[in-house]
Amino acid sequence: MPETLAWKDIDTVFLDMDGTLLDLHFDNHFWLEHVPLRYAEKHAIPVAQAKHALYPRFRAMEGTIDWYCIDYWSRELGLDIGALKRELEHLIQVHPHVADFLRVLRASGRRVALLTNAHHRVVDLKMTATGLAEHFDQLICAHAFRIPKEDPLFWPRLATEDPFDPQRTLFVDDSLPVLRAARDFGIRHLRAVRLPDSKAPPKQTGEFLAIERFDELTPGLVTRRHSGLPRQPSHPRQPSHPGQPSHPRHSGAGRNPKDDM
Repeated sequence: MPETLAWKDIDTVFLDMDGTLLDLHFDNHFWLEHVPLRYAEKHAIPVAQAKHALYPRFRAMEGTIDWYCIDYWSRELGLDIGALKRELEHLIQVHPHVADFLRVLRASGRRVALLTNAHHRVVDLKMTATGLAEHFDQLICAHAFRIPKEDPLFWPRLATEDPFDPQRTLFVDDSLPVLRAARDFGIRHLRAVRLPDSKAPPKQTGEFLAIERFDELTPGLVTRRHSGLPRQPSHPRQPSHPGQPSHPRHSGAGRNPKDDM
C-alpha cells in the first residue's frame, strides 16, 4: 500500500515531465529507433550500423545539459531533431490519472511547477499535444540555467531564482540521479516513478518510495483555505535570461533511454 503524503506539510510541488507525467515510450522510441533510422537514411548505411555509431555518442553526454539539447544534437548529427520529434507527435501520451491529479492539486491552492531538463521547444511541443500547461503556475526548464537537475549545482541555483522551502516541497521524478541530487539539497518529500515507460518493465527505484499511478498521491489532498482572489492560471513564457523567476526555464534534448526530455 503506497505511503500517504503529509499534504498539510507541502506548499510547493515540482513535477518532472518525461517518464513522470508523460509516457517515456515516446522518448525511448525516438532516440533508440527513430533517430538511428533517419541517420541511417541520411548516410545510406544500415540501421544497425547507425545504432552502433550513435548509442556511444549519446552515452558520452549523459549527465550534461547537452544530453538534453535538441540544438546540440541537431548540430552533431546533421539532423533537424525538432522536426523529427514532430514526426512522432502521435506517440506523446499522458500517464493514467495525471490530468485528474493535476486538477485536484491545482484546486488545493499549492504552487505547482513543471520542472524538466527538456528543451523549451520540446516542452512547447508536448504541452500543445497534451494540454497540460494550464495546470501549472510555471514551466521551469533547466536549460535556462545551463545545468541539468541531476547536477548538485542546479538546486541552489533554482532556490535562488525561484525561492521555495525544501522542507515543504514535494518533487516527483523518474530519474534516480535527479532524485538523489534533490534529496542531498534537502527536499523532504520525494517520489520516484515505477512505470516511466508503459512498454518497458517496472523500474527499480532504489531507496525512494515510488508510485505506479498518480491517483496514489491524491489521498489527503484537499483544498486549503487561503485569502485573496482566486488564483488565475499562469501562461508559460520563454525567459530572456535565467534571472526571471516568474518565467519558465526550458531545457533541451538528447537521450538514449534518458531520464528527462
